[in-house]
Amino acid sequence: MFTALRKIQKDKGVEPTEFEESVAQSFFDLENGSTEIKSDLKDLYINSAVQIDVSGNRKAVVIHVPYRLRKAFRKIHVKLVRELEKKFSGKDVILIATRRILRPPKKGSAVQRPRSRTLTAVHDAMLEDVVFPAEIVGKRIKYRIDGSKIMKVLE
Repeated sequence: MFTALRKIQKDKGVEPTEFEESVAQSFFDLENGSTEIKSDLKDLYINSAVQIDVSGNRKAVVIHVPYRLRKAFRKIHVKLVRELEKKFSGKDVILIATRRILRPPKKGSAVQRPRSRTLTAVHDAMLEDVVFPAEIVGKRIKYRIDGSKIMKVLE
């Protein structure tokens, strides 16, 4: 298991959970076993992994990858997701880049916040990551009388 721990790099002092270790182990197994994505997975690692409940009794595995490795993960996205879904049978696998949200600058501050660090920009980029092989061509927001919102994303 020690060799698989190099496939997950968390913040200093934070230990990976059992589930994160199992995801890192599956990455390590794919690197050693699969010939088609072996060379691509060599320098890649993940930040964290979470298992979430989706509608009904389905589950999804959300894997956070470093932002600067996002392009490398996108090159092998389809093959990697297919192999990981085989390993985690019955679960959907989603790769999302880790992005940072900065709060708005205080009054009188000369520091400007980059547009890519705003809350809406980060959420839009995460939505792009979720639907990655497809491309978002439109969004519709339905506002209900009770105040709730439903966003419909067109691919």
